[in-house]
Amino acid sequence: MFVGLGLSVSQFFEALSDRELRRFLDPGVLAVLDAIFGGQIAGDDLRRVARTLVDVHMLLGDEEGRRLVLSHIPDEKLAELEGRVGRSIRPTDTSNWTEVEIGQIREFFDLVEERIAPPPVPSTDTISPEYGLFDHQRNVIRKLTPLLAQDERRAVLHLPTGVGKTRTAMHVVVDWLCTYEPSVVVWLASGQELLEQAVIEFKEAWSHLGTRPLQLGTMWGDQMPDLDSFSDGFLAVGLAKGWAVISRTDPDWASRLSSRVRLVIFDEAHQSIARTYMRIAEELTLDFRCSLLGLTATPGRTWNDIDEDGKLAEFFSGNKVSLDVPGNNPIEYLIDNGFLARPIFRTLLSKPGINISNDELARISRALEIPEEIVASLSMSEQYVTAVLEGIMELLGTGHRRVLVFAATVDHARVLTAILIARGVQSHIVTGSTPMRVRQQAIRTFKSDHETPIVLVNFGVLTTGFDAPNASAVVIARPTQSLVLYSQMVGRAIRGPKAGGTETCEILTVVDPSLPGFGDVTKAFLNWEDVWQ
Repeated sequence: MFVGLGLSVSQFFEALSDRELRRFLDPGVLAVLDAIFGGQIAGDDLRRVARTLVDVHMLLGDEEGRRLVLSHIPDEKLAELEGRVGRSIRPTDTSNWTEVEIGQIREFFDLVEERIAPPPVPSTDTISPEYGLFDHQRNVIRKLTPLLAQDERRAVLHLPTGVGKTRTAMHVVVDWLCTYEPSVVVWLASGQELLEQAVIEFKEAWSHLGTRPLQLGTMWGDQMPDLDSFSDGFLAVGLAKGWAVISRTDPDWASRLSSRVRLVIFDEAHQSIARTYMRIAEELTLDFRCSLLGLTATPGRTWNDIDEDGKLAEFFSGNKVSLDVPGNNPIEYLIDNGFLARPIFRTLLSKPGINISNDELARISRALEIPEEIVASLSMSEQYVTAVLEGIMELLGTGHRRVLVFAATVDHARVLTAILIARGVQSHIVTGSTPMRVRQQAIRTFKSDHETPIVLVNFGVLTTGFDAPNASAVVIARPTQSLVLYSQMVGRAIRGPKAGGTETCEILTVVDPSLPGFGDVTKAFLNWEDVWQ
């Protein structure tokens, strides 16, 4: 079979005179082109335009178009085309071409479109959701839903830090907003990081799971939405802001909004029985159709005060939904299956930095927390600062690239950061007084994938609402008797590989031997079970 070289469209147009080429263009289009070019378009300009505007592939499928094309093919190329088709071709007779012959002439002009076969459709396939949940997260939602939809309509979701309480709760939020239209969901939290995290997570959840445009309100710091016009959407409220508005400018804002509210989420729910915070939650849930969901990794206020812990359980009607996973301890299950990093707890004893009398020690043991003046005095002692620095440098020396430090006071954080920088260690400080721009830059740098080791020292800011999946070490240099606080500090950097974190995380707790404290919280998840139904 005769094949030959064929003829490209560019070669075809090059062989045509300007007069012949103009026959392929619409007269109206030519008039516009001639006007723009200030005279008859010609030469290379005309050929460039023709290559853009003339669809030879389409012309060959039309009888008149084939006649136009074939009548302008050079004789030697027409003979080559006849060899392909297997018969004589008369350019004036184009009415009896078969589909096969039309395909051959298109192939001659190299206009055969490559057919890309679609991928085979399997009889069964797996589709991954953009905003999905793990099995254990879906299980707790199944248990939560009936508790929030009937009787007291109150419950606490108890998940360890790093297991995705916020993401899990957002599925509940979206479900409520889709079911009750219009309605308002209020998210209560005490820190800006928690509130910002909630807003970001809600945007992500609603973009994938939502059903309609919604209002998004932020009420913290200087931000104050028009609550009277807020009727259908998600409202993030800082507890401090909410109380300030109640006590100073608008005492009825929460009760007035309550007729539109169908769900209130109380993040860090162990704070909810504080008098001022409880009032906000109670007034927002005045409507009997409104549900209240608490989120916490530590469903108690204390380590050993059962009365205080009982008040918290009572506020949520004794309903707590926790992980239902194999084994005796959910934490161990989550670690073994890669959802949490395996924490390696070590305690570093400093030399006694302060003198404490037996009476003072007895007072500290009875208190819920170590007095601030004791902590301040200890943290600025040379012995304690030296011990903390030795711990940080040891972690860096063993290959940790991201170390998160919880200092005891603002001054303690400043001193640690200054010394680390003087030693050539890239370090950043974050406290409550750190400007937001500087804080965000420090956190962004710490979360980056840059190979340079970085230490982030903070006080009073990053215990909640902050996750650093790439942090592989935490230094707890803040003496505390609060299991809640200690658990929060430990939980900042224990996301496992399945949640984008690390396989292991080293927790170094620096303690003064004269003060009580914690060194391991793997059993703490079950500490408060006796006060819940």
